[in-house]
Amino acid sequence: MPGGGAEVFSPAARATIADKKLSGEEWLAVHREAHHVGLPSNCTMLYGHVETMEDRADHLLALRALQDETGGFLTYIPLAYHPDHNELGEALGRQGTATSGFDDLKNIAIGRLVLDNVPHVKTHWPMVTPFISQVALTFGCDDLEGTVVFERVYHEAGAATPMWLSYDQIIELIRGAGKEPVERDSLYRVVRTFEDWVPAAAAARPQGPQGPTFHISHRPRATARGQRGPLVPAVESAE
Repeated sequence: MPGGGAEVFSPAARATIADKKLSGEEWLAVHREAHHVGLPSNCTMLYGHVETMEDRADHLLALRALQDETGGFLTYIPLAYHPDHNELGEALGRQGTATSGFDDLKNIAIGRLVLDNVPHVKTHWPMVTPFISQVALTFGCDDLEGTVVFERVYHEAGAATPMWLSYDQIIELIRGAGKEPVERDSLYRVVRTFEDWVPAAAAARPQGPQGPTFHISHRPRATARGQRGPLVPAVESAE
């Protein structure tokens, strides 16, 4: 089961970034129930918005406690916030910025140290760039996002990374970090290895397929959300 929607469990931060979603306790309860019926899941943390360092630590410790209880998490995936083309980024005055490579790698490394009871840590290259993901493989990460096809969510929020990577590019990325690439299934069972893999002579197109089908147009803001209070006061409360 995917681990999205966790964001960060802090009630103050959640009131600003995810007030329409489940609470942190409810998110944990859903995954606890999934684990009890034998359904493994992933866990995530969204960082780089209004959360404090204490919020990050509390979030990781809550995930660790549930893993100690159920053992049902397969992977931890830290997710970098992108501020472009969204209401929160405008309110914070953060448009055109991004998390630093230092923060991205720190979240991988600390996540690996705190969640030593979770088998895997994954880096999502569409968010943090393939280069940071490659370095992350030596910072405690053992799983790299796959080829992907036309990623929209983070590109609509300002990500400047490629839309997709080819098999050759991913294999070379992993080998370039001094690691051995292995393709897996959702339960981390080996599907294939690449000892004899030779990259194709022609380089894959780095920007993906072209044409109107692949044109990104940003979604209009919803108009039926009702009146909401200003975002900035809630941001201040998270501090």
